Amino acid sequence: MGSRTKIVVLHMKEIIYTAIFAALGIILIVLLVIMFRPDGDESITDTGRRYTPGIYTSSLTLNNTNLEVEVSVDESHINSIRFSNLDETVTTMYPLIQPAIEEIAEQVYETQSLDEVTLSEDTPYTSQIILDAIRDAVEKAAVE
Repeated sequence: MGSRTKIVVLHMKEIIYTAIFAALGIILIVLLVIMFRPDGDESITDTGRRYTPGIYTSSLTLNNTNLEVEVSVDESHINSIRFSNLDETVTTMYPLIQPAIEEIAEQVYETQSLDEVTLSEDTPYTSQIILDAIRDAVEKAAVE
């Protein structure tokens, strides 16, 4: 009897743990591939609108206080919307004005359209005045 038979004993717990870790590893690899693959959806889409690149302003009056809404555009996109001369006295008198313009700006950045903006229920009138000022500035930038 020249050869000796070796018996390998595998415990069922070791097999189950190995299978679970292998499955988790495969799931992790699949998730990483899905998360970091290049998507065609993230490419810059052409909105069809044409602007003269630059920064355009529009006036807004609230109780004898003049504010300037500043809109920055490139050839086909609205890049930023902000107040250029907002000071502490205005934010104290109108505490919801800054959140209102930020909410409108976020919607405009996503849709690149002023027609699809939904106004806040908290500040509908202020939001409408801000939206009109933004629309005026964007019309100045538009190429006919």
